[in-house]
Amino acid sequence: MAANTNAERVDLAPDLSVSRITKGNWQLAQRHGPEVEREVAIEDMRRFVEAGFTNFDCADHYVQVEELIGEFRTRYPDLAKQLTVQTKVVPDRDVLPRIKKADIEFVVDRAIKRLGVEVLDLAQFHWWDYDVPGYVEAMGWMQDLKKEGKLRYVGTTNFDCQRMSEIIESGVEITSHQLQYSVIDRRPEHGMVALAEKHGFGLQCYGVVAGGFLSPKYLGAADPAAPLANRSLVKYRLILDEFGPWSLFQEMLTVLAAVGEKHGTNLSNVAIRYVLDKPQVATAIVGAKTAEHLEALKAVASLKLDADDRAAIEAVIAKGAGPEGDCYALERVPGGRHTTIMWTNQNLKGVGAR
Repeated sequence: MAANTNAERVDLAPDLSVSRITKGNWQLAQRHGPEVEREVAIEDMRRFVEAGFTNFDCADHYVQVEELIGEFRTRYPDLAKQLTVQTKVVPDRDVLPRIKKADIEFVVDRAIKRLGVEVLDLAQFHWWDYDVPGYVEAMGWMQDLKKEGKLRYVGTTNFDCQRMSEIIESGVEITSHQLQYSVIDRRPEHGMVALAEKHGFGLQCYGVVAGGFLSPKYLGAADPAAPLANRSLVKYRLILDEFGPWSLFQEMLTVLAAVGEKHGTNLSNVAIRYVLDKPQVATAIVGAKTAEHLEALKAVASLKLDADDRAAIEAVIAKGAGPEGDCYALERVPGGRHTTIMWTNQNLKGVGAR
């Protein structure tokens, strides 16, 4: 079956057209939460592609996810022709002091094999520790692999403005930058949006529904007690703390729900649409363990927020305390609450490729 042509699309590059709603697959990773059934995951991928959500986001350290997508491609070759897959190259923190091009190439070659493709559509690079030099050189190796035909395009994820500028000034061509952006996390507006506009790269935004917190499930609910059900909720509960008290979050949910009711949709879709309408935003990466919310997501394309809608949302945003600072800065504070929940050695298991 052909993909739904009514789904919104965007050109990340002249020959790289992707769905604006991208299926995020972190929730399928082992250790994220309860184990997913492979057959269910693969059939849900089919449903997403048939619905027009043909861009999948994954990463080398999302354990088993690249292999699941590769299995989907093998099982549904016609749908695979419509699919674009963007993965991430995330060298282990322990590898960074001695990283070589061979380590980067190892991860890329492994992703190509896992996904069952000849070339990666888009590979997005992440660097855990700015105190370790080498991220600019490593991005140069990524560009080399593009020239060698292993990558169609090179992107980045979770870099701040200073480091993005260094990378761009070195001559690396950045197609897109993946970062966290939502109604409760506006850090991209602290310089990255302007940088993206200046250099012509799109923003691919994760966390747009805050790991599921921006959903009707939590409207009117008490602040959930630990332990939370999965790692997404753990991560975004900390972001909620930066935004403000649970009562302010409830105010945000109430406003989003009112806007949704006005337009005949749910509050999650309003949160997604709000981000998609922001300058330089190319895609919204919506994490999906199952296709449970697929039908509702289809309504995002036709949702049109007006000035009153945006003003109501921004009135609540203005009451928020944060998060402050540049993109992913809180997640890099040594010993900080946002940093200590990260697993930084899941890819090469602390050793180089050679």
